[in-house]
Amino acid sequence: ELLAEWKADAVGVNCATGPAGVYEMLTRMKGPGLPLVAIPNAGMPQQIDGRLAYMTTPEYFQIYARRLYKAGANAVGGCCGTTPDHIRKIVAAARMVAGGSHGIDAPGGGMREDGPRRSLEVAPGVQIVATADKGELGKKLGTKFVVSVEINPPPGLTLESALEGARALKRGGVDVINVADGPRASARMGNLALCLRIQQEVGMPSLMHVTSRDRNLLGQVAHLLAAHELGVRNLVVITGDPPKMGDFPHASAVYDTDSIGMLRLITAMNRGYDPGGKALGGATQFLCATGAEPGAHDYEREIDRLREKVDAGAELVMTQPVYDAKVLDRMLRDIEPLKIPVLVGLLPLASYRNAEFLHNEVPGMQVPEPIRERMRAAGPGEAGRNEGIAIAREMLSAVKDRVAGAYVMPPFGRHETALRVIEGIVR
Repeated sequence: ELLAEWKADAVGVNCATGPAGVYEMLTRMKGPGLPLVAIPNAGMPQQIDGRLAYMTTPEYFQIYARRLYKAGANAVGGCCGTTPDHIRKIVAAARMVAGGSHGIDAPGGGMREDGPRRSLEVAPGVQIVATADKGELGKKLGTKFVVSVEINPPPGLTLESALEGARALKRGGVDVINVADGPRASARMGNLALCLRIQQEVGMPSLMHVTSRDRNLLGQVAHLLAAHELGVRNLVVITGDPPKMGDFPHASAVYDTDSIGMLRLITAMNRGYDPGGKALGGATQFLCATGAEPGAHDYEREIDRLREKVDAGAELVMTQPVYDAKVLDRMLRDIEPLKIPVLVGLLPLASYRNAEFLHNEVPGMQVPEPIRERMRAAGPGEAGRNEGIAIAREMLSAVKDRVAGAYVMPPFGRHETALRVIEGIVR
């Protein structure tokens, strides 16, 4: 406050014991309204084999850089112990918070190190494919109530159980199978394999999640081109849960871009360009869905990012699980000008303990207190599962006339639960 009185142009914090300490102090310095600068140490140095070493990893630095930017920091850097790798992670965090990749804004989405964004061009000889012409899912959007159910790849070697679930869901009238990409940062078989087998052996379209967590830009392009060649062309583009949530918390996160940057990249490929701005000699025909959280704590930011996602090429919105129709109504009103179809997310609760876990420990999830109380009153076991299904059915009935479809996430892979949710309501 005194520095503000003395007409300082900016204030900041440096050193401390690492990013967490700097974050705590910076959030207390917002009052005077000056630009804020955060320059933390790479942790406290430790003696290792007679030498001082700073132990904070670049990945941890990236996580806190994102938090600092979101808390209001105008600039983030590094003090003692910072390496080029730490700085690169800060750069990646800046791109993510700004809603873009390292300049995937040149003609065709080419990578640019400088300059303003430029409108995407279409490669010579390429024709843009409309959503309705992008396979079975594209045709159904807007013409029928689309039901998508999530089946995840196994943590082991066999896909047979997942394929049996997909067959049962097809018999039950489900339109498309959603296949997550290492959900909650767990170590699983790559979802491309399951998507391909669902399409080939079950005979129904798949929706393949693509996160920016595990692959750098080159790996991401290779993954996408391989999926396109194999006929897996419906994508859910998301940033992805951080590795610290999962089975291997010390695994590195890549995050060369976030979901918005990846949507721009895929849109460029759909227009015939690779990320370097070179013509592909054709164009991909991906249908791109994206995620949204109707009950986000920072709701305005969520809506702003959703607008950016649509501008970047998203053709379908799939929400996080919703348990309050009023929360969804607000989002539907606010995004109506975007003219984009929405699948409402439904996650039938399995128990009171499950509801508490989702509410308190899963990012982006909010289970209202009255819903949690209903689950508590229902008790454990079959009674609790039945109450969770009843809650999901009530939500679906309340909103089905205002959305393009439903995205059902059955707990613990119980596909029969998904069929009970939609029974008699949409089929």
